[in-house]
Amino acid sequence: MTTIVVGAAPGRARRMTLSAARRVVADRRVAAVVALGVGFAGGLGTDLFAARGATTATQGLLIMAVALAVGVAAGALARTRWILVPLAVAYIVGVELGRIDLVGPSLAFRFDNVYGILAFALARGLHGLLAFLPLTVGVLVGIGAARRAGWLPAARRRPVGTSLLGAAVVALAVLVAWPASTPPVLGSDGQPIPGSIAELATVNLGGVDQSVMIRAADPDKPVLLYLAGGPGQSDIALVRAQVTELQHDFVFVALDQRGNGKSYPAIDPVSSMTIDRAVADVIELTEYLRTRFDEQKVYLLGESWGTILGVLSVQQRPDLYHAWIGSGQMADIVETDRIIYADLVAYSQDTGNTDLEANLAAIGEPPYADIPWANSNLLTWYDYIYAPYTPSAGYMARGEAAGLDNFGIFGSEYSFVEKAGVLRGLMDTFALIYPQLYEIDLRETASRLEVPVWVLDGAAELQGRRNIALEWFDGLDAPSKQLVTYENAAHATAFEQGDDVLRLLTEVIVPSTYAN
Repeated sequence: MTTIVVGAAPGRARRMTLSAARRVVADRRVAAVVALGVGFAGGLGTDLFAARGATTATQGLLIMAVALAVGVAAGALARTRWILVPLAVAYIVGVELGRIDLVGPSLAFRFDNVYGILAFALARGLHGLLAFLPLTVGVLVGIGAARRAGWLPAARRRPVGTSLLGAAVVALAVLVAWPASTPPVLGSDGQPIPGSIAELATVNLGGVDQSVMIRAADPDKPVLLYLAGGPGQSDIALVRAQVTELQHDFVFVALDQRGNGKSYPAIDPVSSMTIDRAVADVIELTEYLRTRFDEQKVYLLGESWGTILGVLSVQQRPDLYHAWIGSGQMADIVETDRIIYADLVAYSQDTGNTDLEANLAAIGEPPYADIPWANSNLLTWYDYIYAPYTPSAGYMARGEAAGLDNFGIFGSEYSFVEKAGVLRGLMDTFALIYPQLYEIDLRETASRLEVPVWVLDGAAELQGRRNIALEWFDGLDAPSKQLVTYENAAHATAFEQGDDVLRLLTEVIVPSTYAN
């Protein structure tokens, strides 16, 4: 007769599980293999919430937390510091396997130019910084836990190094968590203006959160929405310094477009990175601003790529805008790039610059399939063919005083992780959007706008840009249009001659168009 003891099986199973665990711990080689498995699983698991690495502060902190936990487990299992290097390799393999299907230059392995090296530092380098320091501390803590459990002899000295590294991890976590902010709007007395607005807002556009900076001394002033260039450029911090005076006459709003800067996390899914979606985002943001500030219409100002985005937005919804103001107006990207390339070739031959001529021959004539690498090389040579000009003293002084060179990445408007997003967005978003611009020629597709138009023309602009923009403007049909030429300006006219542009806005454009 068989006797069945009810309830005995679960207890026995637990004892067997504990026994197996003890055998794993006792055999240090097996424990080391398990520790490496933990590292691989940790890296792979990180991709569930941060496949591109940290794009937000929350993701950065989670990467640190997972790495710390992986390190503790691996250190307790392996009970040796020698596990750290293979553990890091296992973690890296897990991370790379999880992101293998993602696209974007910032995740490419390109070391043949400075941009590829920069991309590696911004994506994998940042991830490594956030993961490997906590991973190291975790291993040391895990080894300490193994000693306390009696699995290792007691240490003869206090682990001072662990304490110092732990403090470094805490300091890094504080840096990652430190929030972004935009300075208050100040009055002539240097004090914040009562009732003014200085905020970094998050607005859901097209189903994803995107960031905008809003600055206004008086929230009852007309709304001016600014669209940055690129595609992929984030201007939030830089434009704050350059157009300080605009905030006294307007509710000034700068959008970090989908995939740019603070809005870099919105780059996924990449299927949403289309020109049509970018236009829809602008229109949705405009509706938000109309409602929030009780305005029937807003003013729309674009720079470079932002001029194409702005024209398409105005064309689709003219009822939302008082006027269109284009700075660094673009009209046909393919033809522009080809003319600039030809002008550079002519310059290299006329001046005997054989290095430039060889470099141009190496990349060939636009458009390029190798985006953005070839384009980025072409951009670095633009200065050869710019006409001499002198931007306004105010433009130079504001940028220098704010210390906001290098796309403004050191501005307070970006958190630690978002600073990397400024440059990563410029690479990845450019690569996704720029080829789509090859299909656009505003001379053919936007020959009529239903709003007043002002084009801020820089006489020192590259002829490949300027001549085509002027051709579009000459053929444009609009209720009213005006070309305003500045001799001492080139591509960024709205900033290079910011004081004069402010006078144009406040003394001409607004009085002739504003009606609420």
